Amino acid sequence: METIATLRGVRLSAQKGRLIADLVRGKPIGSALNILAFSPQKGAGILKKVLESAVANAEHNDGADIDELKVRTIYVEKGTVLKRFTARAKGRGNRISKPTCHIYVTVGN
Repeated sequence: METIATLRGVRLSAQKGRLIADLVRGKPIGSALNILAFSPQKGAGILKKVLESAVANAEHNDGADIDELKVRTIYVEKGTVLKRFTARAKGRGNRISKPTCHIYVTVGN
């Protein structure tokens, strides 16, 4: 039995999200939440909320026991890039890229 939670369009680069996802892949839920709670990165808080959502989905929809759950898969894919411009000298402009990502978490026994 596996339960999925997704979060799409997060204002976080996929590369930074993957660094955090690698920390908790395959770990038990209690350990994974503990790691994410004490990681200082911005992505840790976002991934923690998605993981908590997956656990809540498993408990409510499938009647799973929280103590037996593990992080089966967790991956972060690149989303659309928001393109913005800022003024520079002599009437020029520079592009600012604001990356987004999609987060997919699967928990199971």
